[in-house]
Amino acid sequence: MSVYRQELLLRSKDVDMFRRLRTSELFRLLQEASIRHTEQLGMGRDKTLDRGILWVLLLQSAEIARMPEYDERIVLKSWPGRTMHLLFPRYYRLETAAGEHLLAASALWSLVDEKTRKVVFPERYGVEIEGVETGEEIALPSAPRRMDCTKSRPFTVPYSYVDLNGHMNNTRYFDLAEDCIPAAAEGRALRRIRTEYVSEARFGENFTVSWGEENGEYFITGEGERPFFRMRLVYSA
Repeated sequence: MSVYRQELLLRSKDVDMFRRLRTSELFRLLQEASIRHTEQLGMGRDKTLDRGILWVLLLQSAEIARMPEYDERIVLKSWPGRTMHLLFPRYYRLETAAGEHLLAASALWSLVDEKTRKVVFPERYGVEIEGVETGEEIALPSAPRRMDCTKSRPFTVPYSYVDLNGHMNNTRYFDLAEDCIPAAAEGRALRRIRTEYVSEARFGENFTVSWGEENGEYFITGEGERPFFRMRLVYSA
């Protein structure tokens, strides 16, 4: 059974002002685990990036029992699900070094042509990943349900948010969301996340971020000439 495993010690750069793992850093860790494990499975950059195709995230979800804290040792596990035509499911689990369950997550990845930005058939490039089943999988993510938005602000994608794919990195959407809504700055614990990446936002691109809240659940969306992302974040009371 092919399950990626990585032990980590959380440093000051990884946490927020409440000494809990920063949401964007959590998803950076998940993203890096996906990349590292894909490389271990023989599907590294020579199969993808060097041939002009890119891994992109479409949907993510997470169920959080507790965010780990500063100076805490954690174990990150990740494994692939069975490929669904053009979609590559991936699952994640975070535990303490002592085995305490912290969170579970899932994601759907796909491959796109670097020039056309269109989805490609993986078999044409020899990209094949065998899925495994551990019994610890949560449901695969679906699109977040919309909610009425009562507030909004303009946003321009800065240089520092852009990654090697030439667009705003998925992790930075969490920084943007938590800069807009009050729950994170109030220290409320994040419990559930569901995110849809609809289209890529390039350096310097402008869009409007809008958000609304119902009973501790927030809906955040970024839209301009086209939609960019949609997100639901649920916090404790």
